[in-house]
Amino acid sequence: MRLTPAHLDIATAALRAVLPLQHPADSALGVFFRQNPQLGAQERAFIGQNIFGILRHRLFLESVAEIPTPRSLLLAHLARFQGINLRELAPLVSEAEAKWLGYVKGLSLETLSPGVRAEFPEWLIKKLRGFMREDEILDLGLSLQRPAPLDLRVNSLLASRDEIIAALAGDGIEAAPTPYSPLGIRLAGKPAINRHPLFLAGKAEVQDEGSQLLGYLLSPRRRDMVVDFCAGAGGKTLMLGALMRSHGRIYAFDTSDKRLKNLGPRLKRSGLSNLYPQHIVNENDIKIKRLAGKIDRVLVDAPCSGMGTLRRNPDLKWRQSPQSIEELKHKQAAILSSAANLLKPGGRLVYATCSFFPEENQNIVEHFLNDHSSFTLMNCADILRQQKIPLDTGIFLELSPRLHGTDGFFAAAMELKQS
Repeated sequence: MRLTPAHLDIATAALRAVLPLQHPADSALGVFFRQNPQLGAQERAFIGQNIFGILRHRLFLESVAEIPTPRSLLLAHLARFQGINLRELAPLVSEAEAKWLGYVKGLSLETLSPGVRAEFPEWLIKKLRGFMREDEILDLGLSLQRPAPLDLRVNSLLASRDEIIAALAGDGIEAAPTPYSPLGIRLAGKPAINRHPLFLAGKAEVQDEGSQLLGYLLSPRRRDMVVDFCAGAGGKTLMLGALMRSHGRIYAFDTSDKRLKNLGPRLKRSGLSNLYPQHIVNENDIKIKRLAGKIDRVLVDAPCSGMGTLRRNPDLKWRQSPQSIEELKHKQAAILSSAANLLKPGGRLVYATCSFFPEENQNIVEHFLNDHSSFTLMNCADILRQQKIPLDTGIFLELSPRLHGTDGFFAAAMELKQS
């Protein structure tokens, strides 16, 4: 696409609409696109790529701009991170802007503060220093600035991984098995997979490999009664149903009716008949209490800060705060305690977040176990090893973009003792 003044103007307008960050960036961008229906696919891709890139590199871009404006942030991002040649930009900018962009392009990162290089706001740096070294913080920050790859999960009820990879190759889409999940496929680039026949036929779903591994930690058996306590749009629920070969029964609980409705078309494509979406008001809903002591497996992918997903959702580091995380901790503890009541003796409970904060992870699990002596901690590495998954991060599952190429995930597996 040849860059024009119109491209700069519309991308600047989109950034101006998104940057207050009063709403998630993808939601705000969706509203902007609906308000500008004349935009074509290439223009929308250009806008989206640059806005999310700017949010990933916001501290750097603001630090090099004398007066940070949507236009200056966009120009600096194009020059520094999109590799746009200054000769290409010259006809579109003023002489002063051209001179400044030359400075931006040649600036050494070594001259910047560690916080700017890591692209972490001050509140986040302060919190990370409580459990990480400075070099670890920088490594984490750099890994989260890289866009996430596109992972698929094969619907094992309808296809095999080799079959899907071969079909994608036949359509010119480069794909390879993920290193850990037996059902995972990692694509090269970002093809429009949601319009591909394999996707439309329910044979593959978009799902990060880390999220797929939660299904293997729960490892439901064919005739189990299973609850996905915070199901959302149901990606993990669908995987659990396929692992169970559409036997048994899975309840998909969520407080958002809208998210559960998004599960409908996916469920229809999947070929599953053992999944039952259930809208709940909160963790104390009567629908939950009716199932107390009857469930074999419970997955709690708890509402969290989402810091492990910053590659996909870079706006979260600007929208979360120590106060919001404090509120989340109380919600996480309440949800985990309620979910535990569902299990029958010998049942398994998996608690997970896409966060790397101990206060949302290990601390929640530790307090739960202190208050629920009938539960014992299981070794996640042992559970995965039994399923021939070569991944050992210790008793807990702790995934990071830098080490594992996945989103940042934490998970703990616990068992209710036999009475």
